[in-house]
Amino acid sequence: MSHTVLSPSGRSWQVVLTAPDMPLVQAGMWLDSLALPACCAVLSSLFFGIQALKVVWRKGTTSTQQHASARSNNEMNVSSTRRTSFSRLANRVGGTTVVVYRTVQLLAVVSLLVLSVAGAIRRTPLRGPVIGGFLVVDLIQVALYGYLLVLGFVSLLASTRVNFRAFVHMSTILAILWGVYLYRDIWPLATVDLSPKDEGEGTLLWGKIALLTVGGVLIPLTSPRKYIPLDPKESLEPHPEQTASILSLLTYWYMEPVIWLAWRLPRLPFDMLPPLPDYDHVQVLIGRTFSRLDPMQNKWHRHMALDLIKGFRYEFLKLIAVSLTAIAAGFAAPISINQILSYLESGKEETRIRPWFWIAVFILGRIFKDLSDLWFMYSQTRLNIRIQAVLTELIFEHALRIRVKAETSGSESPATTPSSSSGVDGPPGESSVDNAGARSRRADNGEEEETRSETPTAGSSTGVSPSTSSSVKGKGKENASKDEAASAKTTDTRNEGQRHLIGRINNLITSDVSNIEYLGWFVFVVVDCPVQVSLCILFLYNILGWSALVGLATMLVMLPLPGYIANLIDGSQREKMKRTDARVQTVTETLNVIRMIKLFGWEPRTAAQLDKKREEELVWVRWSKILSISVNFCNYLIPVLTMLSTFFTYTVIMKGELTASRVFSAMAVFDMLRQSIHNVFTLVPQFVQVKVSLERIADFLRNTELIDKYTRAADRAEDGHAGHSLGVPAEHREAIAIRRASFTWSNDVVPGKTNVTSGRAFVLNIEDEVIFQRGEINLIIGPTGSGKTSLLMALLGEMHYIPTGPDSYVSLPREHGIAYAAQESWVLNETIRNNILFGAPFDDERYNKVINQCALKPDLSIFEAGDETEVGEKGITLSGGQKARITLARAVYSNAETLLLDDIFAALDVHTSKWIIEKCFKGDLLKGRTVILVTHNVALCIPIADFVIDMGGDGRILSQGSLADTLKRDSNLSKEIAEERAEIEKAEAELDASATKDNSAKRSAGKLVVEEEVEHGHVGWPALKLYFGNMSRRPVAFWLVYMSGHVVRQSISNLQSFYLGQWAAQYEVYPPEQVPVRHYLGVYTATVAAAMMASAFCVSYYVSGSIRAARIVHKELISSILGTTLRWLDKTPAARIITRCTVDIQTLDTRLASMVELLNDVAFFLLLKMLAVIIFSPVFAIPALMVAIAGALCGQVFLKAQMPVKREMSNRKAPVLSHLNAAISGITSVRAYGAESAFKAEAYRRIDRHTRVAVTYENLNRWLAARIDFIALLFVASLAVYLTYTARLSASNTGFSLAMAAAFSSIMFHAIRLFNECEISSNCLERIKQYLVIEQEPKPTPEGVPPAYWPASGHLEVDKLSARYSADGPEVLHEVTFEVASGERVGIVGRTGSGKSSLTLALLRCILTEGTVRYDGIETGKINLDALRSNITIIPQVPELLSGTLRQNLDPFSEHDDAVLNKALRSAGLYNLQDESDRARITLDTVAGGGTNLSVGQRQIIALARAIVRRSKLLILDEATSAIDYKTDSIIQTSLRTELAKDVTLLTVAHRLQTIMDADKIMVLDAGRIVEFGTLGELLEKKGLFRALVDESGDREKLYEMAKGASSL
Repeated sequence: MSHTVLSPSGRSWQVVLTAPDMPLVQAGMWLDSLALPACCAVLSSLFFGIQALKVVWRKGTTSTQQHASARSNNEMNVSSTRRTSFSRLANRVGGTTVVVYRTVQLLAVVSLLVLSVAGAIRRTPLRGPVIGGFLVVDLIQVALYGYLLVLGFVSLLASTRVNFRAFVHMSTILAILWGVYLYRDIWPLATVDLSPKDEGEGTLLWGKIALLTVGGVLIPLTSPRKYIPLDPKESLEPHPEQTASILSLLTYWYMEPVIWLAWRLPRLPFDMLPPLPDYDHVQVLIGRTFSRLDPMQNKWHRHMALDLIKGFRYEFLKLIAVSLTAIAAGFAAPISINQILSYLESGKEETRIRPWFWIAVFILGRIFKDLSDLWFMYSQTRLNIRIQAVLTELIFEHALRIRVKAETSGSESPATTPSSSSGVDGPPGESSVDNAGARSRRADNGEEEETRSETPTAGSSTGVSPSTSSSVKGKGKENASKDEAASAKTTDTRNEGQRHLIGRINNLITSDVSNIEYLGWFVFVVVDCPVQVSLCILFLYNILGWSALVGLATMLVMLPLPGYIANLIDGSQREKMKRTDARVQTVTETLNVIRMIKLFGWEPRTAAQLDKKREEELVWVRWSKILSISVNFCNYLIPVLTMLSTFFTYTVIMKGELTASRVFSAMAVFDMLRQSIHNVFTLVPQFVQVKVSLERIADFLRNTELIDKYTRAADRAEDGHAGHSLGVPAEHREAIAIRRASFTWSNDVVPGKTNVTSGRAFVLNIEDEVIFQRGEINLIIGPTGSGKTSLLMALLGEMHYIPTGPDSYVSLPREHGIAYAAQESWVLNETIRNNILFGAPFDDERYNKVINQCALKPDLSIFEAGDETEVGEKGITLSGGQKARITLARAVYSNAETLLLDDIFAALDVHTSKWIIEKCFKGDLLKGRTVILVTHNVALCIPIADFVIDMGGDGRILSQGSLADTLKRDSNLSKEIAEERAEIEKAEAELDASATKDNSAKRSAGKLVVEEEVEHGHVGWPALKLYFGNMSRRPVAFWLVYMSGHVVRQSISNLQSFYLGQWAAQYEVYPPEQVPVRHYLGVYTATVAAAMMASAFCVSYYVSGSIRAARIVHKELISSILGTTLRWLDKTPAARIITRCTVDIQTLDTRLASMVELLNDVAFFLLLKMLAVIIFSPVFAIPALMVAIAGALCGQVFLKAQMPVKREMSNRKAPVLSHLNAAISGITSVRAYGAESAFKAEAYRRIDRHTRVAVTYENLNRWLAARIDFIALLFVASLAVYLTYTARLSASNTGFSLAMAAAFSSIMFHAIRLFNECEISSNCLERIKQYLVIEQEPKPTPEGVPPAYWPASGHLEVDKLSARYSADGPEVLHEVTFEVASGERVGIVGRTGSGKSSLTLALLRCILTEGTVRYDGIETGKINLDALRSNITIIPQVPELLSGTLRQNLDPFSEHDDAVLNKALRSAGLYNLQDESDRARITLDTVAGGGTNLSVGQRQIIALARAIVRRSKLLILDEATSAIDYKTDSIIQTSLRTELAKDVTLLTVAHRLQTIMDADKIMVLDAGRIVEFGTLGELLEKKGLFRALVDESGDREKLYEMAKGASSL
């Protein structure tokens, strides 16, 4: 039998319906349908038997003991006493609740068996095969229920694996039976002429259906599941989703406890969130994916997206299956609308299938589509969380392998003219030359990106080789060869890559990893969209004929347009990410040197630099948004043109009737088509982001230079040593030695050649052999910059090893452990104790010995929390000496047999150094251990030295052997040692040796770093105003105009649908030939054009406002951070600030901006759709209002839980970033200690904590979606029933109302979700706002601008100056009073904690002060801080350098020419350390690399040169030459005396007496007070502490002579 559904173009589209009363059915159809479950039971028995045999076989082989052990462990965990049989049964099945459910199911099967037997006895075998007087079909039914009964008992009594499989088989067969009875006995009720086949059974039939519903549907859907741990040996607390029932999973009912807990509490804390499922732990995910993603395990360089898809193939297959289910369910709506409207068009005459059936199809279709969409989103978001966790850990682990001083090789290629096919168009306002310089291009070996240098270097500014242009600026370009120009540009590119490396890693983990979230939508584009478009065209073909093919052709013709736009978006996204990299790097570097910036008064200039970087980034952000607008136009234009061409062809050419049933069912399908194309076009920019980000991550993984340990893994495995060579002689296997080898800081440096790609190609040369003495103390000595630290780095494998002979080798056995103390002390943001232990077990006796021998006891007594004091980020609460001793203590406490110590005495005074020599190096803890010590304090270390290596200034070893042998070869060394010994003797009686500590200066440290601020409740208006109020100078007018545009746009959209309905209604009144088709088409086209113009206006208007707001917010954030106090910076980890400047700013630029735009769009869409429904069905005004209220209430409950979870998720990202930065900053120490595994384990923990919050966050989203979808479904279903059976509307108006209601219900969840997403995304505003209200230093005022002549001299007057670090902290300076005349040199001495550094900070107003300070006659408290600090220069003990060239470090704002800079370097003593002919010499074009490629002494010299360039009248040196050898120190002091202007006042804080003995005055500080102050002669004449110090020294006569000489100057 057939039923006519539609009649397009005079043809009939018929649906064949099989009816029970047809002859074919009588012949055996029903027998077949009842036999279907029996056939399934036969297959089930086969599969179940095979599975059971496998379990038995496994038990009988290798896993017998494991299962027995697991079983015994499970029994012990449940109870320690003997348990009953029921409790053992419950434990095996999954709990008492599961037992009850399965028992009920078993009872249902028993009841069905009884009913089946009773029916077989009652039924008379009139038709069909008979056996023993019973119908065969009845016997089959009895056998089937008998099999199900057996499965039921097995599901209760068998082992865990078997009982669950039995339950699955049993539930599946019962569900099939339930479906068969629905087909036999429920479907006929939906027809006019059919009746239930088994109605003869009477009440037995409905009893069977009820029992099958319980046993085959309700029980399987609602029964909880038993938790089976992924690893039986490690049973973790299960996540609720691992034990939830299927129905609970589908509706997210298992999230209810979290929702209502959050509703009751003011804030949902992290500990109350559901635990992380064991299959989502990053360690588990790594095991699944690293074999394909990790470049150390997979050498195939496929696109990273393919590796991710293969690694997560099961997740992607699940997405495909769920996506196809959603597509199929989605067509229930248009089919139902078509049939309902056909029923109304026929005057409600009775049709073959009753209307309620189509309403049920509409409802069930919506249910299945909503559930499929929910499951798709669940699977996609979970996939995204897993990918982000894996990539974060992958980047972190790879960062532990990189050579930090190296840049990526991806930028080595010389710059060439960009390809014209790159498809990157510059944004408006950017020149073609600038654009061309920043194009992307491809090379044979992969993708390479060229980045223009933002700051000129020799190469970029002169076009000549750096080696020939160090002192020439702007000349020689005409004579430069093409090769030299290419090399120079390559240098520029490589330097840019080097400078951006650390910022790039931060950006990869924050921005790029976040961009990967759309990778799962790849399934939608590849599977969902093609299938859905094909089905849409097929449906349209069936109702509109071949006109649908015209529409398809129109769509295909338009498709190249979005492809072209996608190419533009690809290029713009790359350029945007480059600019973002540059900004993030600048922000990171700024925060790394922010103390220097504040001390130098550079805040305004630094802010200007960051604003410039931000503006460059916003240019490409704007361009990307413009391209996105074009994508939206395509999304709107293509479906509309497709519909227009289809309707035009159907009505004008085919002369078809455009009835309401055709119009609105076609509109529903066109809407599906539009949504599908919209999703594709919306995803195009996201996929471009995914592609670019994956390629950036892959470039980092594959092209970043690694240390030799990883590049020569095969050699290391064969050799079994940590050395780099295969040729280690057997007799030297246990030796620490190097033979005939060269070492460079990068593998592109060739020894013996001038390397044009590196600013400085230092090479360490071991021409013969050096063997360190095991079990003894080995000294490495030499002048600053000679390669002492490089020798240690060569041993550790940090430098690139180049063998220079057939017998070359490097050997550093690691079997018994290595400990390393860096010259620039590295500490973790942990307690002092944890820094010393460094993961080693705590041994109280050993620990106390270490504290004592490293002279830390006095320091710990200063802190109230003792060794539980947090040291802060970069050890900010500690002095340089304290950090050095903690680093030493870490090495001494370790059990390592070999200790590598790099100039640990540089930051220590003589007394502390002597204590460590006597107590530590001569103590029992270092006895028998090998110590390799780099030092300048040769005289101090003579008593402990067993072996000495003397380095030359060119990276070569001058001599090695005993101290006596070394002194014979180097006469200058003997003289230096004599001078140093005399200096040590002088210092032994120094004042600070006997000074008593002032307990009032105790620092209340304890927990320095406070927990990150977490707001409660909704995002406040002040935070929202920060964004919305800055979109225009007149924000109220801006928003009124913007919202008016949306009202017009959505009104026109509704008018389009209504107008189509009116067009269709004409065919009910007039003959087809009298309908003015062209008129209706013309008006409809005009409305389309009007809607497009309104949309273009809204989007472009909003983009301009969002860019303005983003610019202002970033500017205010940077200004606030740069204007804060040093104390706040000490308390706040840099990772938190970086997160604000990266993640939160990116959210502001992208997610929040798009969410606000979409929310406005959807909100007006929703309101006007509801208004349209109410106009035609006023009775639904109250239900619509109730639906809106119910949705709002759900959203309110949801938001109460979602906001704290989102805040937690934001806060859990910073610890991951902080851990990465800490590891990178101390990467040499981490690798030396072999602590990579410990750092990876900590990364696992931090990533898992972030993942735990992210899983909860996404599950909460799905919880809301399930409830909103249900509410919306009730509204639409009730409206459909009302319009079908009660309302008196025409078919066209009914179709319009249904279309509006369907749109309303489908978008309702989207609206509430967008509202919540907007508020959640606004969390970034809240976090930024927190950093806008931090404590600030005084802002500049017009009254604070000093006179133009100031300062004319360096005259300094201090009167009763007191200072403290915080308002409630103790005083660190007590009424200090002194006066320094212009041009005087003042030496400042005192013990650690005496107030020396505090005095320098107080002079710069970096801490809270009381009293008066006059600088050149003007009180400094009344001068703007930037003016004050710009005219005072301080050089701290630990100098900070920028990542650019030396020229940029000396003159960051390009205010001086090269002659001035070179003179400053000469005055600072740099040229005394190197030969002009040395190819590795430091020049202005040397890349400083943040100082990482320079020794600490060289950095101090550069910092001193920078101070000289500033030409301040007041110069403060705070231990500025502590890491420089004595000879160079003397040269520097002589230069300062002769090169500085006579009116420059110099304050020198020093431990070395020789540094200050020629000072005009000497100040002795103790406990924040001045003990003595006067000229050297005055202090020697009066019988004070200073004279006693001199008289007790061994060089009394010389000191008096120096004093006499100083007084005569």
